[in-house]
Amino acid sequence: MAAPGWERALRLGLCALGLALSVYALHVESSRERDPGYRAMCDLSPSVSCSKVFTSRWGRGFGLVEDLLGKHSVFNQPNSLFGIVFYILQTLLGFTPSTLAAVTLLGASLVSIAGSLYLAYILFFVLHDFCLVCVTTYLLNGALLLLNYQRLVGLSGSGPRRAKPKGQ
Repeated sequence: MAAPGWERALRLGLCALGLALSVYALHVESSRERDPGYRAMCDLSPSVSCSKVFTSRWGRGFGLVEDLLGKHSVFNQPNSLFGIVFYILQTLLGFTPSTLAAVTLLGASLVSIAGSLYLAYILFFVLHDFCLVCVTTYLLNGALLLLNYQRLVGLSGSGPRRAKPKGQ
């Protein structure tokens, strides 16, 4: 069964915004690496700075890959690249009318929420920063989690059951 029109439109909107923010984050990070004086539009003050976050050690491989696999590991990529892959996956699988796709979407969303919670902790309690781009992607990931849960429930038929009218 195909997803309802509102679900497709909402998914497309959430994923398009997430993809745009991820591409912007990649642009900011690469621009800042080329030019340390680069000032991004999302750098509003010393404590509200996305480029500070994107270029920190936690801006690549979630700050974990370098310690585990080394600085030059193929997996030690900017977090924004993982975001780009995530939002493309959410878009493509979101239009696939199968339970397996819905389970995969929900699983990917749960991983993204774990990553978002971890990075939010780093953002607020380690870097003592506020990143508008980051927080917006955390909210988008939460919305996608809810959408993917709703989709799986709808496909599996385990949602609220309606009583049949008498005589049927």
